[in-house]
Formats: sequence, structure tokens, C-alpha cells
Amino acid sequence: MKKTALITGATSGIGKATAELFAANGIQLILCGRRQERLNQLQTDLSPLTKVLTLNFDVRDRSAIAKTMETLPDEFSNIDILVNNAGNAHGLNTIDKGSLDDWDAMLDINVKGLLYISKAIIPQMVARKSGHIINIGSTAGKEVYPKGNVYCASKHAVDAINQGMRIDLNAHGIRVGAVNPGLVETEFSNVRFKGDEARAQTVYRGFQALKAEDIADIIHFVVTRPYHVNIADLVVMPTAQASSTIINKV
Repeated sequence: MKKTALITGATSGIGKATAELFAANGIQLILCGRRQERLNQLQTDLSPLTKVLTLNFDVRDRSAIAKTMETLPDEFSNIDILVNNAGNAHGLNTIDKGSLDDWDAMLDINVKGLLYISKAIIPQMVARKSGHIINIGSTAGKEVYPKGNVYCASKHAVDAINQGMRIDLNAHGIRVGAVNPGLVETEFSNVRFKGDEARAQTVYRGFQALKAEDIADIIHFVVTRPYHVNIADLVVMPTAQASSTIINKV
């Protein structure tokens, strides 16, 4: 029987690459995102490979999530895999110069959004006593770097939630794990620097960063292990990166 995966933040970066790889391997897809035109394009591109359902909502909107999850078509109603990928960073400032709006956006999307979508899906996994949740964290959830303050805090929260989920859902046979990437060249820095592409490009200059496809490959590996195997917490960096602040650039 084909498995069904729900991926948040599916319209770009790691989410999009994961959707493409899952589709190539016959996994049914529920793709969530805020940009309808990109969702439409993904459905066009991936439908020849697998069944695809797109959902246009913001993970910060808990009422929209609850309503949408309650009205899924029957063929998509049993979600086997949840990839909590939606997340972002806003700004790179010292704590005294940080923007309250940026802080709200990071905590609302990275933490509360992850909780809202998980809350909507976990009950059906508990009822079936099976399921797999992959939380996309970050090396920022393992260490704090200068000017990372609230973003790092949000990803430390994801790390704690991942551990808490695994403990609480253990009795129900549900697998829970996190993939924590270092520097991945996606739209991440464009968002962080509010569209300043020149500044965003400097982040990845002088070394070979990870690609979204690298992380998608790891996620696919994690979800295709035998069911008695749970990869609980995985950190992956480009070879040139030793920590959030030590990068071998040429």
C-alpha cells in the first residue's frame, strides 16, 4: 500500500526537494504552502508520478489547519509521514536591535506552526498506532551564534519539542525524529535579509554549501528504514562547516 506524506513549506527549498524525491518513489503527497501558484506548478509537475493534493494555508492559522485536516479526501485522510519543514529566519541583529515583528514571525511559524499542524495529525497516528514525524530543525537548535538569538531560540524549541514528542508518543509506536541541517543554499537567506539578494549570496560564497536535494535524500533515507529503526536526531553540515561560526572559505 502506498504511503501518504504531508509536507509543510513545500513550495521551495528542502520541502520542494523532498516532495520531488518522495513523488519519484511513489509516495502520495499532501503539499502545504502559502504560494498558490507554486503549489499549482508542483501539482502539475508531480501528478504524473503520484497522487498529489495541495493545501494553501499559513501554518500560523490554527483554525484553517483544523478545518482543512477535518475535510481531507478519503484517499488522503490517513497520513503516514509528517514532515514539519515550514520555517524561516527574519533579520540578523543583536538582541537590543531586534524587530518585534521578526521575533513574532519566527516563533509563530517555527514553533507554534509546527505544533498546530502536529496537533491536527497526531491523533490519527495514535489511533492507528503507527506514523512517522520528521521535524526539520537546524544546527541553530544545537548552538547559539552571534545575532542569531531569537531564531536560535526557535530552533532550540524545535529540538525540545522533537524530544518531547518522541517520549510522549513512544507508547503508541510512532516514530519521531529530527533532521538538523547546517548551511543549505536555498531561499533561506533571501528571506532573512528581506530580499537583499546581494547580501544573501555572501552567506554561501567561498565554499560548497549543502543543497536542498542533499537534505531531501536524507529525509527519504530516514523514512524508508525498517519500522523498528528510528533515526531520532541527525545533524548534517557541509564538509566546509565545523560549527555555526567556523566555515572553511577560500
